[in-house]
Amino acid sequence: MRVAIIGAGWAGLAAAIELTAAGVRPTVFEAARSVGGRARALHANGLALDNGQHILIGAYTECLRLMRQVGVRPEDVFHRQPLALTFADGTGLRLPDLAPPWDALAGIAGARGWRWRDKAALLRTAAAWRLGGFRCAPQATVAQLCARLPRRLVDEFIDPLCVSALNTPAHEASGQVFLRVLQDSLFSGRGGSHLLLPRTDLGSVFAEPAARWLAGHGARVHTGTRVQHIAHQGSTWQVDGTPYDAVVLATPSTEAVRLLRPLGQPGLQPWLAQAEALRFIPITTVYAQVPGAAGPVLAAPMLALRAQAGQPAQFVFDRGQLGGPAGLLAFVVSTSDGERAALEAQVLAQARAVLGLATLHPAQTVVEKRATFACTPALQRPPSALLPGLWATGDYIDGPYPATLEGAVRSGCAVAQALLSPHACHTDLPE
Repeated sequence: MRVAIIGAGWAGLAAAIELTAAGVRPTVFEAARSVGGRARALHANGLALDNGQHILIGAYTECLRLMRQVGVRPEDVFHRQPLALTFADGTGLRLPDLAPPWDALAGIAGARGWRWRDKAALLRTAAAWRLGGFRCAPQATVAQLCARLPRRLVDEFIDPLCVSALNTPAHEASGQVFLRVLQDSLFSGRGGSHLLLPRTDLGSVFAEPAARWLAGHGARVHTGTRVQHIAHQGSTWQVDGTPYDAVVLATPSTEAVRLLRPLGQPGLQPWLAQAEALRFIPITTVYAQVPGAAGPVLAAPMLALRAQAGQPAQFVFDRGQLGGPAGLLAFVVSTSDGERAALEAQVLAQARAVLGLATLHPAQTVVEKRATFACTPALQRPPSALLPGLWATGDYIDGPYPATLEGAVRSGCAVAQALLSPHACHTDLPE
């Protein structure tokens, strides 16, 4: 079976690995010079950075499985710690390393800065979610789901958790997807809620070892190659004139639309409409250096920040504690709004005011304008099956998870399994 995969992000690489492991030798086309998509290495000003700071969690079982398959030991490339949403003043939630639900119970009971009635309210709410099977009305937002919780809990726990998991503000985010993430992370088994913070650049975490593994097992990965058009001819699909039995679009939705619209197939119109209706949210990562630092700058590798007007960052990471240069910090502004220079200036001012870092020099600011889709209630996301022999994969494809690396990887694996099923590449299309 001849399969072309257009895009070498985590979804495309996952599909390619699954196919290759089953004996298929796919050809992967990537427009960029490096693999990894929106989770890739970035080298700037002599520093090994990332195209945005990412974290994984212990419940990302498919990501971890594929890493091991391509020769990456997760224990070598991640700093693993129990879930912690703590602030610079020491307040916040920190779970112990226990099996669920005891970790959550003990963590909530011991949370610093919360009143006992606040803790009791959160425990009651969490118990109600679990008894209800982690289901809610399809149109409910996270804010509506948590409307009865005390304001401080919403500000210091629900909002940071929502924006880190769904990359969407709580007043817009899907309550049902939020509950699914909580179910799979907090109640899936011991370690599911652990934070996995990369110790190295994201290229080394998965994408680059995956590309090497694919090349070593007979697949072909072409970087710096942007596919111009696809077409259907006879019993095959054509990718820039080369025939294939099947084509997988592992690109962002906008690029998939560019390639699909010229096909002129009426059956594609619903898919195109859903893809074009997706609303995207930018994420900004401000990398900054503390000059002369010789050791840890923060009390922990990751801290939450109280975002407010003029202080937009929600999280800060001490990359020096994660294997990077001492004093290198990464500030994350989810749902960022504004120009790059203005955001950078606001984040540096926030670091001075909140963290007491008076001498902080900007190193690189990365603005990913289409970092994630808005994960809103009852969102209609496009399916993976397009036409016979034509598939799409990515974190935006219909599924239970928001725009996460695990969602992308699971989507790629699912498409590969569909391709491997009997008659998956039958390509007779209506005239």
